[in-house]
Amino acid sequence: MRSALGRPRAVGPLWSATALAIALVVLAPLGALAWTALGAGAAHWAHLFEHVLPRAAAQTVTLLAGVGVLTAVVGTGCAWLVTRVDFPGRTVLRWALLLPLTVPTYIAAYSYVDLLHPIGPFQGAVRALLGFDSPRQFRLPDARSMGGAVLVLSAVLYPYVYLSMRAMFSTQPARLMEAARLLGEGPWGAFRRVALPMARPALAVGVGLVLLEVLNDVGASEFLGVSTLTTTIYTTWVTRSDLGAAAQIACAMLAMVALLVWLERQGRRHLRADSVRAMRAATRPRLRGASAWLATAAASLPVLIGFVLPAGHLVVLAWKRAAEGHGLSAEILSGAMHSAALASSVTAIAVVAGLVVAWAARSTGGAGRPRAWWLGSAALGYAIPGTVLAIGLLPPALAVDGWVAERLGLPGLPLMSLGAVLAVACVMRFLALPIGSVEAGLARLPPPLEQVARCLGETPLGTLRRVHLPLLRPALTTSALLVFIDVMKELPASLLLRPANVETLPTLLYAEAARGSYEHGALAALLIVAVGLPAVLLLSREPVAPTSSTPPEPAAPHTRSEAKTSVPLAAMKEAT
Repeated sequence: MRSALGRPRAVGPLWSATALAIALVVLAPLGALAWTALGAGAAHWAHLFEHVLPRAAAQTVTLLAGVGVLTAVVGTGCAWLVTRVDFPGRTVLRWALLLPLTVPTYIAAYSYVDLLHPIGPFQGAVRALLGFDSPRQFRLPDARSMGGAVLVLSAVLYPYVYLSMRAMFSTQPARLMEAARLLGEGPWGAFRRVALPMARPALAVGVGLVLLEVLNDVGASEFLGVSTLTTTIYTTWVTRSDLGAAAQIACAMLAMVALLVWLERQGRRHLRADSVRAMRAATRPRLRGASAWLATAAASLPVLIGFVLPAGHLVVLAWKRAAEGHGLSAEILSGAMHSAALASSVTAIAVVAGLVVAWAARSTGGAGRPRAWWLGSAALGYAIPGTVLAIGLLPPALAVDGWVAERLGLPGLPLMSLGAVLAVACVMRFLALPIGSVEAGLARLPPPLEQVARCLGETPLGTLRRVHLPLLRPALTTSALLVFIDVMKELPASLLLRPANVETLPTLLYAEAARGSYEHGALAALLIVAVGLPAVLLLSREPVAPTSSTPPEPAAPHTRSEAKTSVPLAAMKEAT
């Protein structure tokens, strides 16, 4: 409850203690990671600095730079087109440009390696058009290269930049662009000197999310032949069975994560929010002739490369497998059930934990005070790549698992074999989503609602149950959907922490691709893509742009990009 001075009252020590415990659980893997790295000895560090880290760090930086630049150009250009000009197909492309988010990076990589193989369909069609008969006469550059990795990852990750820039361009006041044009600037000059500098914070958020996704990637980078720090951690742990060296590489990678978060913070400095009520929307000029169709082609190309081609390829492979009598096998059904069970349990835990943390943090600071430190700490998991989180979580998880087995007289590692450790890792990884959604939902609720409930004798818990929870239902539903979809697609943590002889859809697909039989996992890949489609429908909703006649209320963020950035790249970077 807020007093007359606007200061919220504490909800009780139990809430604060629970939120603190959640934050400490999220921070525990980082402490365990540092302890494991220090215990591995200096000899490992010397070997890593001489033979491993230079090449892996150089490849990681190159990949980050290439993907960051390309996604910034594509996302910004597409957002500008759909918000500032009118052309054929603009209404459809405004939401279709989000479709590549349904294709995980590893699925896109597998699809394009198959499509662009020297004896694959694309190169075969090109040779037929040019009159060549075999790959020895003519072949395109290999997709398994740094250039191929940059293109593939950019094709499916640019929507993060597109989302944030679309929201920014939609709410920029028309008067500033008109003033620039009156002062002699052309369309390009007005965009470069007025619109783009104003959108710099949104660009920093979008690119920051893209780079964090690139750092988290394992399957695509490994399959495309790029030895990043993430793939090096995985191979060091799994192939060489050297947890100490993997922990040391993970510590070096955390330094890169901290640098990325700091750079994103610098990009958001001096952010000033203009009043939405005072804005007048810019009119969209209608393009005609060649310019109109060129704009349509330019906005359609990312959708074609990022969604239509890989998804279409999956449909063709799945159809061929079904025609051969290989439909939904028992292995795929088992993987789907394991993925659904994991996603359901993680979603339930994450939503409840996110509600507790956001509610407790809301009630500990007054106007002008910084938010509770545990809000940023509990949301820190999203910035930590799945491989790093798994390595940090393993030592404390094994210690707890051994204690539980000894107390209960159970053989082996019961928590690990039941998938509890993997579930905990996924909760840590995606806890930022419900925290961000609930925090944004609570910020929209007027204080008098809570004040009236408390004056009528309701306890803090009763106020939450009878007043806030019904009003927070859209935010909770949105965050639950996003967590469920992200867990269904999660590969790095699943590869490292899943129980023995248990496969999820992503690990099943990864195993098929590693064996060179990617087509056998086409149906599993198609199921993963289909699960992500509801998120696109959710993301396609955007705040209505203000008009000159009826300026709307400022819309609260509800998209995946905004849900992820409201806490991870704001509060989380403070903790970092």
